[in-house]
Amino acid sequence: MESEPLIGRRGAHAKGVARRQEILDRAIDVFRERGADGTSLRRIAEAIGVSHAALLHYFDSREQLLVAVYAHAETQRAAAGTLDKEPGVERMVDAAIANVEVPGLVQLYSTLVAASLESGSEVSRDYFSRRFERLRAELTASFRAQQQDGLIRDDVPAEQLAALVIAASDGLQIQWLLNPSVELEGTLRSIATLLRPA
Repeated sequence: MESEPLIGRRGAHAKGVARRQEILDRAIDVFRERGADGTSLRRIAEAIGVSHAALLHYFDSREQLLVAVYAHAETQRAAAGTLDKEPGVERMVDAAIANVEVPGLVQLYSTLVAASLESGSEVSRDYFSRRFERLRAELTASFRAQQQDGLIRDDVPAEQLAALVIAASDGLQIQWLLNPSVELEGTLRSIATLLRPA
């Protein structure tokens, strides 16, 4: 399992590391309930029950904190075994289902990805560029192996299939945020049908 990227400052001593983890754990709970919603760093501090100064000790900006919260939530999910399957459509479906159980984190993810396109959002841009690169590489390797075994169609390059599956998953989650009646799980599972050899 990949270790959690350090975003912000870890803390000088074991107590500081533990305090940072506690802040991130509390912040995840807040975003599960509320999402990002343009909340200032000061308001986030109030919501999680710490001082503004305590947040500034570990995070230079609201963006840095929000990316750290998302990265921490993703690491927790991986540690809990939510993403244990081999990379592929089923793993993307499982990840999307886990995401919709915490709508605030889906909203946080969508907000951060959109913000990463703006100038001055280097923390978000760096984190999500690396994340997409890793996901594409994992899916490409999995799809290439499945193509060689004759399990999925081989008339489309594996790297293109990987990019399309990620785009479908992210796009459907955004549609679900806008309209929760969108059938997320079934639609994502239909991708596996589309990938079957003719």
